[in-house]
Amino acid sequence: MFAAINSFITGVINVPASQQAYTTAGTYSWTCPVGVNSVSVVCVGGGGGGSTGSATGGGGGGLGYINSYSVTPGNTYTVVVGDGGTTSTSSGGDSYFVSTSVVKGGGGPSRSSSGGTYTGDGGGNGGGSVDYGNTGCGGGAGGYSGNGGTGGGYYGSGYVPTAGSGGGGGGGYTSTDYIITGGGGGVGILGEGSSGAAGTDPSPSGKGGSGGSNGQERNPSGNGGAYGGGASSAHYGSGNGIGGGGAVRIIWSGTSGTTRAFPSTNTGDL
Repeated sequence: MFAAINSFITGVINVPASQQAYTTAGTYSWTCPVGVNSVSVVCVGGGGGGSTGSATGGGGGGLGYINSYSVTPGNTYTVVVGDGGTTSTSSGGDSYFVSTSVVKGGGGPSRSSSGGTYTGDGGGNGGGSVDYGNTGCGGGAGGYSGNGGTGGGYYGSGYVPTAGSGGGGGGGYTSTDYIITGGGGGVGILGEGSSGAAGTDPSPSGKGGSGGSNGQERNPSGNGGAYGGGASSAHYGSGNGIGGGGAVRIIWSGTSGTTRAFPSTNTGDL
């Protein structure tokens, strides 16, 4: 009550620190609230798809963030959330705020040794996949200060997966029988946390980084984890692995004096 009276007397508008997340593929318009003059934004691209009989899995989506981006109260700004790839020829979509040149998490390519890239003040590329006997696992989503883990071949092949770095998702693996493969780990959008571990045998799914979800075991699907995990491909089994969908999250400090900035300064939900 006293804050409201003070605001009326002084003409100062008290704006709470807050946020807005977009986690379903599509194009949106974000309207800047009254009293907000700058925002920080993180974007994760969709993971690449995979399918039966493919040589390599899908690459993980890239993660990019930007801090202190100037906005004008009442104006609207474009938000695009990329979808995950659905087949071995379907790449994940880019996620971005305003435009891909401002801040972007690039979609993970399908059947690729590299992952999605990023644009912004910081972030990480998604992890790629390898081809071993028509079997390749999904790459992990990019991290806040490092790249996602690379998906490996089958257990014992020498093509081992890697963990994510900088809070990114880990790459998937394949069991000795070629049947159960792992999707890449996703990445969370609440700021940088622990990196995701690589898949192992008999637990081939790549683990999520920074609170993202684990990839799924492919028997039959092998989907990538949310957000941005690449899907696995396999010589055996059935069904298409689907890449983890992308996401965009906008945060602002308001007038409370709470500084909020990626990768990890008060980036959780407030």
